[in-house]
Amino acid sequence: MPTPTIFPERAERMAALARHGDVEALTDEVMAYTAVYTGDWGHESRDATTALGLLAPERKPELLMAVLERCCQVTETEQRRVTNDLLEILVKPYSKIRTPDSAAVALAFGARHTAYFGGDELRRMTELLLEAGRPLPVEVVAMLRRTVAHGYWSAAEAIKPLLDKLDVPMLNPGEAWADRALADVASLDPAEARRWYEVFRHAATATSAKPSQRWETTGRELLVELTDPGDRLRTWLGLVGRPRTILLNRTRWEHDVNEAFDQFNATVLRGLVWLVSFLPEQPETPRVLGALVETSLRKATGLGPRSPKVANACVYALSRVPSEEALAQLARLAARVTFKGTLKELNAALDARAAALHLTRDEVEELAVPAYGLTEVGRRVEHFGEASATLDATSGTVTVTWRNSAGKTVKSVPASVRSAYSEQLAEFKAAVKDVEKMLSAQAERLDRQFLAQRVWPFEAWRARYLDHPLVGTLARRLIWLVDDVPCAYWDGALRTSEDKEIAAGETVRLWHPIGREVDEVIAWRAWLEAKRVTQPFKQAHREVYLLTAAEENTRVYSNRYAAHILRQHQFHALTAARGWRNKLRMMVDDEYEPATRELTQWGLRAEFWIEGVGDDWETDATESGAYLRITTDQVRFYPISAPENHAHAGGGGYAQWIHQDAQPTDPLPLAEIPPLVLSEVLRDVDLFVGVASVGNDPTWQDGGPEGQFREYWASYSFGELSGTAQTRKEILGRLVPRLAIADRAEVEGRFLVVRGDLRTYKIHLGSGNILMSPNDQYLCIVPKQSVGSSTRDVFLPFEGDRVLAVILSKAFMLAKDTQIADPTITQQLRR
Repeated sequence: MPTPTIFPERAERMAALARHGDVEALTDEVMAYTAVYTGDWGHESRDATTALGLLAPERKPELLMAVLERCCQVTETEQRRVTNDLLEILVKPYSKIRTPDSAAVALAFGARHTAYFGGDELRRMTELLLEAGRPLPVEVVAMLRRTVAHGYWSAAEAIKPLLDKLDVPMLNPGEAWADRALADVASLDPAEARRWYEVFRHAATATSAKPSQRWETTGRELLVELTDPGDRLRTWLGLVGRPRTILLNRTRWEHDVNEAFDQFNATVLRGLVWLVSFLPEQPETPRVLGALVETSLRKATGLGPRSPKVANACVYALSRVPSEEALAQLARLAARVTFKGTLKELNAALDARAAALHLTRDEVEELAVPAYGLTEVGRRVEHFGEASATLDATSGTVTVTWRNSAGKTVKSVPASVRSAYSEQLAEFKAAVKDVEKMLSAQAERLDRQFLAQRVWPFEAWRARYLDHPLVGTLARRLIWLVDDVPCAYWDGALRTSEDKEIAAGETVRLWHPIGREVDEVIAWRAWLEAKRVTQPFKQAHREVYLLTAAEENTRVYSNRYAAHILRQHQFHALTAARGWRNKLRMMVDDEYEPATRELTQWGLRAEFWIEGVGDDWETDATESGAYLRITTDQVRFYPISAPENHAHAGGGGYAQWIHQDAQPTDPLPLAEIPPLVLSEVLRDVDLFVGVASVGNDPTWQDGGPEGQFREYWASYSFGELSGTAQTRKEILGRLVPRLAIADRAEVEGRFLVVRGDLRTYKIHLGSGNILMSPNDQYLCIVPKQSVGSSTRDVFLPFEGDRVLAVILSKAFMLAKDTQIADPTITQQLRR
């Protein structure tokens, strides 16, 4: 803590400003004080509080609200605590609730400071103002509604009758979409505005999971009375999730209320989502609803998904819209959403649509992919008068090239297009975003087909995959088995690795390297690199995990990825993305369930055992009590009941793999697990460890809290290579000799060794961490979220390996170490 002598000096400045009545400057001084003061508002801060008391009484409410406004923007925990303590002192005179004036000040404060006053206090303040005939500001009404919606106190029930007496719009200000809705309606003529207020009131009664027939009938009647309600509703829904317009203060142990949805508004929002699905079909509606699902499921600190009920309402609305665009959104979201409740709703909606169309679920997902205006695989040319834009997604990266009316390529949208074709331009830009999102979703869906072992009739596969305008950009960069002959698309035809053309066949499957001859795998890797084909995910270079001697000894479990320390929340997100079920480990839990993946088509369940690490609530857990880190243990497999009469194309179905004498609680011998299943599950686990390990963090050289993980960090950061890192090593072995820095770099053991002018550097191929000469001194370089342009022109045979890109980026930089300007790096080089 700073020397106490600085506090009297600050107190003197505060006193001078208070006497002068300069509230703005006084607030600046107060916040500067709280930024350095870490004690309680008692002994050492007495001069400061005395100085604040010199402000004229009529200006003190202004100071209170000014400090509160600034406190809402504080992110540092200690300063927030100190400022909150000061606010408690400043508001105390007004919280005694003796007059309407003091009640008005206290309520204005409570409207911005969450969970400050109790329900009884709020009720008394509100009654005092209403009895005096004083109107309640809309921010205060919003606070009262939030109090009821959150159920903070039992006395909050007493607030409900007071709210019923108020004639105010059924929306809380403070969120961008709600502010826009209130402003739009206020600008209408009184009759139209009243009709919209009735719509809001009806939407606020959307308290069930789905609308009743009566609710829907009333909603349809209200919509009929409005003028062009669809455009307004879509505009408002498109603003959901924007930053709050009114920030709320919070205490240390609350979730971030500024990231969460307003609870009261969320109910209204659900009603509006239902209502928009009752309107005539518009292509924009499914796009808006699909985006709102993702916005609603985006996580808020300490809270989790911001509003699952709004996300589920959007899924319901999409299921009610009988258009190809709505079906496409459902299919896209089913491939991307990981939140269990919403994913369940998505699956139910798609299953219902499949049953209605008499198709399988897989067929519905394939047929649901739109072309988005692409007239050939990966290309769309949009004309805006004499100007044009060409969308190109053939390489996997979506690019747009603009040409002006003279046919010349330009870097940005021509002015003539912006002025004369604004609506067409907006639709085109939206389509570009849709293509990017759908490509990502379809790549993930295709990656899951390895375990699904899907088999297609050739003609159906050609139409839905190879020649599909959008999916074809992915399918044409993958290897397929046509009647068990490996082939890939190149130069207008399917070809083998020897470039022999394949005209047609009976059946098609996705090629997987497991079980294939080594020469075949190597040949395909060489073919892809020779053609400079970047696959959408690892296929030819996919890691294969075979049973080891240690696993033969342990028999029913694998310890291959045991004893690692992972960041729990990153691990949790990865498991969800890969189709695993997992619960966050909490410090209050006595026992934990393993992370599991159900493989119903194989009659198997994979388990990855993990548990929380640490016992210090300050350093080992989040504010909500979830462990920050976990430790890993065994991988096991168990039999489960599988769908009847199901046989996959692997031959024989799941039944032949189930140990006949095994009980449901007994793990299966690893030798009896299908090699493809074992490999893919262990690949998932390798991914979890490779991405979430604390050993990947370049700033953790000290081993984290109290150095407890220092030994693990060192062993992982520079230790043996995992399967993924071995693949990285093979790629770099072929890639480095062709790089501009080939004379300064080579792969040696577990490292990419780079010779700079100042030092020689060893970049670990697993973690990306760096040792430098002499004496293997550690060099800390924190990579940016996006890989730099230094790797932009380097051909990589597959997408998705960020560590590989980071390693290359670091190698290019360190090869020219005399040109490094970042002081955090140069200081280490000089030591």
